[in-house]
Amino acid sequence: MTHLTHNKQYLLELTIHTICWGLFFGFPLFFTQHDNGNINWKEFINHSGVSLSFFVIFYINYLILIPTILFKEHIGRFILLNIALIFIVSIGLRYWHNMMAFPPPVRPRPYLPPQYIFYIRDITSMIFMVGLSVAIRMSLRWSATELARREAVKSRTEAELKNLRNQLNPHFLLNTLNNIYALTAFDTEKAQQAIQELSKLLRYVLYDNQETFVPLNKEVDFIRNYIELMRIRVSSQVKISTHFQIRPDSQSPVAPLLFISLIENAFKHGVSPTSPSFIDITLVEKENKIHCIIRNSNYPKNATDKSGSGIGLEQVRKRLELLYAGHYEWQHQVSPDQKEYSSILIIDIPDTNNKPIIP
Repeated sequence: MTHLTHNKQYLLELTIHTICWGLFFGFPLFFTQHDNGNINWKEFINHSGVSLSFFVIFYINYLILIPTILFKEHIGRFILLNIALIFIVSIGLRYWHNMMAFPPPVRPRPYLPPQYIFYIRDITSMIFMVGLSVAIRMSLRWSATELARREAVKSRTEAELKNLRNQLNPHFLLNTLNNIYALTAFDTEKAQQAIQELSKLLRYVLYDNQETFVPLNKEVDFIRNYIELMRIRVSSQVKISTHFQIRPDSQSPVAPLLFISLIENAFKHGVSPTSPSFIDITLVEKENKIHCIIRNSNYPKNATDKSGSGIGLEQVRKRLELLYAGHYEWQHQVSPDQKEYSSILIIDIPDTNNKPIIP
């Protein structure tokens, strides 16, 4: 892909150079065409000496001096070589103009400007050509550097996302297995049912979420299955309510397992084994945005409880920065009375087809 991009850029650059220099060399035609439409080709060739001198100055800098000397930061040598080059070319141009193209007449023409005027004009124009070649070469170098930087950022981002995904799957499975293990201690039938629900989740985790983005309807089906699995585990004192307002066949691309860490966090910190608890989960798709709003009772774990190791929310933050930098809002806080925790995540739906939003 990168090779094709470079080929296209090279072809575009060659086309632009050809067109620009074609117009530049063709410009003397306006001065050598007679009123009857005929062109004095001898006079046209004579005038082309100026265009040829500019061509030489431009491409000696563009192809040789700038990449091999200026880009290696030998600025003094670059200036000295250009002074010598302009001096030689300007003398050659004056010789061509005075002796070959327009030889001196038998009778000297009155009021002929002094020669140094022509030298100043030619040298000034050649200095401009040097500056033009430097400006174009520098802009191309900057573009190439920026393209390489973007490729490096993209490669690093993809590697980081892959690493996060590899961490996320074991983390999710570990939490789920811990839930089933807890069920086996007091309700074997529910544990068996939970294993059946887990098989549905495993199919999604292991096979369906390997892309950077998945359709929103698949992610919601996964979330529903997970919530049903958690309903088996919690007691009747826990009120779980869900509100999904998305199209049944929604193909809006969303990062897989992005919302599940927030939901896991709600079950981890929002459920008390002895007191009434609640978890309210809302997922809405509207106006090219996805709103995920989760509110739950707040029962923070004590320091001795290390279940989950606290990596879920950290993964959410990293994945949001990698995939949706500048395209999301995430607010999570505990109420002033410390009884309720809320997490509100709003992300823009990417316009690209299953491609991440990378700055």
